[in-house]
Amino acid sequence: MLRTDKTSKQIFEDWQANPRLPQFGMGERVCLLNVDFQRRYTDTATFASAYDGHPDQLTLTNRLSAAVRGMGMPVVWTYVAYMPDGRDCGLWGVRSKSPMALQNVGHDSPQAEIDARMEVDRERDLILHKRMASAFFETHLPSFLIFNRIDTLIVTGGATSGCVRATVVDAMSNGYRVIVPEECVADREEGAHYATLYDIAFKYGDVTPAARVLDNLAKLSARHGRNADAA
Repeated sequence: MLRTDKTSKQIFEDWQANPRLPQFGMGERVCLLNVDFQRRYTDTATFASAYDGHPDQLTLTNRLSAAVRGMGMPVVWTYVAYMPDGRDCGLWGVRSKSPMALQNVGHDSPQAEIDARMEVDRERDLILHKRMASAFFETHLPSFLIFNRIDTLIVTGGATSGCVRATVVDAMSNGYRVIVPEECVADREEGAHYATLYDIAFKYGDVTPAARVLDNLAKLSARHGRNADAA
């Protein structure tokens, strides 16, 4: 095991400054997967379980959503919630009896509501209920992506070290290119956040500034437009 006195943030920044592997890049068909922008994790004024991310996290995620939607490609919003007695939470629900424990988040709970600051198009976007960390686990996300011929997933949301990481690993394992806009993911703990960003960048996907992702989406949209004109 390599040992270092550097923080996880410093290790991640060293990687960003001098990556040892090329990026996977963006394919031709993208889906934006916004993980758990629900009030339990975003409403810091109301819920102790919530946490702050980058100051522009929500704004940039909305811009990404508009860009992907404008290309006629899918935008997905996930949320976690459970039955009234919480039994479908499984082992995730056995460690705490606190009123704020995860298994107590019902479908009609304010904690399950997608944050009102998020610009969700409820006629076009997919609102995806999940029970576990990964958006792939026992949901219809895989068939949805196949039907839409997706080859690239852009993943935002939280927590970086939890549901985002689990979703990213499953996405790569299922053969998708993965892009994580750096400012658009958040975690309660800084150390866990940056350690996970490094882990993703080293193994599972591209961790990229949101501005670059938006620029690459614009280029992809223009390319699709030229292809349509040529056809």
